[in-house]
Amino acid sequence: MTENVWWKRLPGYLATGIVIVFASMWWFWGVAEMYYEGWWGAWYNRLPYLAPGAICLLLALAAIRWPRLGGWLMIVAGAGFTLFLWGEDLFEGNFTLERALAQLPLTMSLVLIGGLFLLEARNKKKRLAAGWQPHARWWRRNLAYLLILGSALLIFIGTSIYNLPTVLTRQDDGDRGARLIDGNDVTLVWAPEGPGWNWQQSFGGYPSWGALALYGARPVGIDTKSPEEKRAATQEDMDTTGLCVYLNDAGTELMDLPQYIWRMPTTDEIVRSLALHGENAGCAWSGEKGFMECELKPDKETPLWAPDLNPIYYWSGDEYDAEEAYFVSYNAAVNYQPKGWGNPRHGYRCVKEP
Repeated sequence: MTENVWWKRLPGYLATGIVIVFASMWWFWGVAEMYYEGWWGAWYNRLPYLAPGAICLLLALAAIRWPRLGGWLMIVAGAGFTLFLWGEDLFEGNFTLERALAQLPLTMSLVLIGGLFLLEARNKKKRLAAGWQPHARWWRRNLAYLLILGSALLIFIGTSIYNLPTVLTRQDDGDRGARLIDGNDVTLVWAPEGPGWNWQQSFGGYPSWGALALYGARPVGIDTKSPEEKRAATQEDMDTTGLCVYLNDAGTELMDLPQYIWRMPTTDEIVRSLALHGENAGCAWSGEKGFMECELKPDKETPLWAPDLNPIYYWSGDEYDAEEAYFVSYNAAVNYQPKGWGNPRHGYRCVKEP
């Protein structure tokens, strides 16, 4: 008769249950972000969003099949993820205990799960030595695999059912010229393709709010400032030396001197210009961050957005405070980020009066 003490099985039960929930959450995040951020251009643009969830699923399956190997893999992955999140601030001396405590559940969760699997590996070895055998029924032997793969499949199907009708009916008229958008008490001309609209830089991203605001500061340009010449941008900088004020009247070329024809739109102007299938969505900025109330749910469509490009946010011309500035997403969410921060999903578009 083999020993079957429940508390000796507890680390394995806990590790399996937690890793299923953990992997499922990352998988859900990846699938949802694929439809939200990654649905543009070629199909392979969507794959990076599935990678974190897929890696977590593979780690979970490996740990369930080989607890010792999977446990060590999770510990190494958790430590690597922690260094990735904390590394730069640690080396620069900007890391704080408050941040460490806030992010600890996320950064160290894999380490904890890995430790539980190592305990399960030791206990499983003892069970096998005592004559323990897996359950005779196939579904009972493979219940953990069925749960994790089944949950991943259900998450993918459910998230796709919710999002596919939106992304597959997204409208794109192909016009990347200057566009007059009129409605919801806002009438503006939005810049055409070129330096006034999602001007991609050599580093593969788009200018930060600060880089846009300091474009005209000597020496003029985005990539022309030395580290000593870079500084925190202000609202006055955006209004006087911002990239938009150097655009020519057609919005196709940056001039040597300020023209003061174009400018960055305000947060409220972007929100009020959001639309769905050519109809103004009836949104208005509340003055706070979060999702704005709209009559229609807006989408990433022309004439305001370029559905074939990766930006899903536009920087507004408004600063939040001395360190951060506002941006607006195509689904009417308003938030703010550090002025010097940017990525391939943060674009911009200059405007002028008609």
